[in-house]
Amino acid sequence: MSAISELSSLSRRKGPVTEEEKRANRRDNKAAYVFLLPWLVGLLAITIGPMLMSLYLAFTDYSLLQPPEWTGLDNFIRMFGDARLHNSLGVTFTYVLVGVPLQLAVALVIALVLDKGLRGLPFYRSVFYLPSLLGGSVAVALLWKQIFGTTGLVNQVLALVGIQGPGWISDPSTSLSSIILLHVWTFGSPMIIFLAGLRQIPNMYYEAAEVDGASTLQKFWRITLPMLSPIIFFNLVLQIIGSFQSFTQAFIVSGGSGGPSDSTMFFTLYLYQKGFGQFDMGYASAMAWFLLVIIGAFTAINFIASKYWVFYDD
Repeated sequence: MSAISELSSLSRRKGPVTEEEKRANRRDNKAAYVFLLPWLVGLLAITIGPMLMSLYLAFTDYSLLQPPEWTGLDNFIRMFGDARLHNSLGVTFTYVLVGVPLQLAVALVIALVLDKGLRGLPFYRSVFYLPSLLGGSVAVALLWKQIFGTTGLVNQVLALVGIQGPGWISDPSTSLSSIILLHVWTFGSPMIIFLAGLRQIPNMYYEAAEVDGASTLQKFWRITLPMLSPIIFFNLVLQIIGSFQSFTQAFIVSGGSGGPSDSTMFFTLYLYQKGFGQFDMGYASAMAWFLLVIIGAFTAINFIASKYWVFYDD
């Protein structure tokens, strides 16, 4: 209490700061910088440093075995004629534009069900959240490969009723859908956030709507969605960014090849093949910065569009 009272008295006091107080402030600042030093070193050495290096390499021809040679915009110009890159963009856009809305819809539905006050809610919440913890892991990707393989669990179940299922992963028409389904299955993280948002909606709005004779659908459309729109927007931005960066699922399920007819050739997987498979690190660095621009553009579009459908308390 004495420290708090001393701080409050200092904040109320008027007049110039004494030299002693300046020295005390400098000592406090030095102590703060000492504690921040490990984070600052990590930021410079692990994040900013490699980013600036990759930006330089994006304008060079670099094979990891020889010194980089400056080529200007050649790597970016090559992208216009790279058919596999265009295909990887199409695959990635399909994955994001289909998988993210489906995942958020499933997460919202499950959150609405759990918000009704089920018995054993912590247990169900943990069970539904578990796939999100494991969804990007190698083990789950291998499990998914076994489930949707030609002789996997899905086809074994279909065989019991006389249906011969296709090779869900080896068939170009279904391989991407299988990975999208894996993405939708990892709905636990947005579900937890939706559930927290639902708990913050005042019950008086629903009571007033019931007095006015509103149906369940009307209450959901007129109350729940508008009040939850900031949470939906938050989940949407995070999931789009994460989906563009997806790599493990496609790499493990397709064996690193991009699947049949490059049907699961994600942009990140093609970037990996260029950088660490063909040692074309300059081109891979240019692809990484191109992906950053794409993610930034999608994020900017979401923020601009949010003015028309996201509603805040004020």
